[in-house]
Amino acid sequence: MLKGSMPALVTPFKDGAVDFDTLKRLVEWHIEQGSHGLVPVGTTGESPTLTHKEHEAVIECVVTAVAGRIPVVAGAGSNNTDEAIRFVQFAEKVGADAALVVTPYYNKPTQAGLIAHFTALHDCANIPIVIYNIPGRSAVDMTPATMGELAKLPRIIGVKDATGDLARVCAQRITCGPDFLQISGEDATAHGFNAQGGVGCISVTANAAPALCSQLQEATLAGDYGKALTIQDRLMPLHQAIFAEPGLCGAKYAMSRLGLCDEEMRLPLLPVTEPVRARIDDALRHAGLLN
Repeated sequence: MLKGSMPALVTPFKDGAVDFDTLKRLVEWHIEQGSHGLVPVGTTGESPTLTHKEHEAVIECVVTAVAGRIPVVAGAGSNNTDEAIRFVQFAEKVGADAALVVTPYYNKPTQAGLIAHFTALHDCANIPIVIYNIPGRSAVDMTPATMGELAKLPRIIGVKDATGDLARVCAQRITCGPDFLQISGEDATAHGFNAQGGVGCISVTANAAPALCSQLQEATLAGDYGKALTIQDRLMPLHQAIFAEPGLCGAKYAMSRLGLCDEEMRLPLLPVTEPVRARIDDALRHAGLLN
């Protein structure tokens, strides 16, 4: 169900409020550009600074705008299990295809706590769940053994892996089985991730370069890693430039340069600095996206 390039959608703002008109236009543009799915209200969607009401409104807006044309994986994570249950149940109610649930951040549960948390989310609804493992942000790393236990639950279908450890893909194939969906959460290693057994990328860079990211994914899934590497060579400077400062800030600047949305974001994040702007401009030109 889930494979290929799935942009981790930014949430556009205008004068401090969510800009739903621009959000709908972005959905149409991503579908036209060949994105294989959309992931609203993850970290790149500024979920930490959205109210619960805004969070749910963005999910519903994206699901309605997509209208079943490509999968929607709704961000539904929290370090409060009850809050995560609310988001998972809401995602199911409005028709999202799956829920993306990050490992609980800051409070650092044990592996047993992770199993209890994800089991509660699995049991609260009938929507498929994708685990989001990003130890650099959450301060807890779900081990392959723990993931293997959770993979036994029928609605826990895969992982967005942002560890940056390509060997982890192989280890998780052993514990979770080859049918467990492994999706990269790191743009720079997405090409190699698929060679190890991955099937896609939930991408930040795809906010600005969806066609190239989709083409790269399609090439890897067809086994044409030579073609994919040629595309990766075009994209790599953009991956690096966007993540020179917080990735969503870089993505919004790149999108503003392409006339897609304003680069407005909420504190404590700030627009990227002038040196990073210059790097992103150069990278957009290198990718053939900016004259």
